[in-house]
Amino acid sequence: MPNKKPGRLAVGVVGSGKVGPVLARALAGAGHEITAITASDDAARERVESMLPGVPVRPLDVVVRNSQLVLFAIPGHELPQLVAGLTTAKIWQPGQLLVHTAPEHGYSVFSPATAVGAIPLALHPALVFTGTSLDLARLNEATIAVTAPDIVLPIGQALAVEMGGEPVVISDTDRPAYADMLDAAREMSAAIVKQTVSGLRELGVAMPERIVAGVVNAAVAEALRVAEQYSAE
Repeated sequence: MPNKKPGRLAVGVVGSGKVGPVLARALAGAGHEITAITASDDAARERVESMLPGVPVRPLDVVVRNSQLVLFAIPGHELPQLVAGLTTAKIWQPGQLLVHTAPEHGYSVFSPATAVGAIPLALHPALVFTGTSLDLARLNEATIAVTAPDIVLPIGQALAVEMGGEPVVISDTDRPAYADMLDAAREMSAAIVKQTVSGLRELGVAMPERIVAGVVNAAVAEALRVAEQYSAE
């Protein structure tokens, strides 16, 4: 990992699924120091070794205590309980930046930690992650929903840019609706592609995935062009 530059942060990562190591790699590329990451099983450790060679795997409390910025890349339903547990254990550090990537939560999920001086941020890359270096390039074409108190909103926007994405501000109260709409778009797209590919394969059509990719990509591009044109009117 690159050496930390002046003004850069010591970053600890909680969660080594498909999201955490990718975003950590992006932050490392911006000059931040990835100090440690959690990993729950052998597959997670292999992912860390692949994406973040040399970054040590450490217990949760060690990762949080020794980081200026803690990136929580875990499922949203796990976040409130984890925050509550770390608060009870008095793990937080005053002035520590806390960032999560769950689309359905805003920064208020960190309220127990902010009461003791931590700084809350919510950053959600609008991207379907593969957990590989391919995602780093895709981040450059993605938006990142930024939700934070007004006074620290510029920090969240700056972090989004450093990750490679385009920051888009979403209010704390709008995060659940934002998450629902993205879930609907992803699930509908996946279902249509799966059904169409399966149907073409049953017909004996060669390369059904390539056929569907051409049609779907063109249809989405055209729908987005029309939507953008409509919004501009």
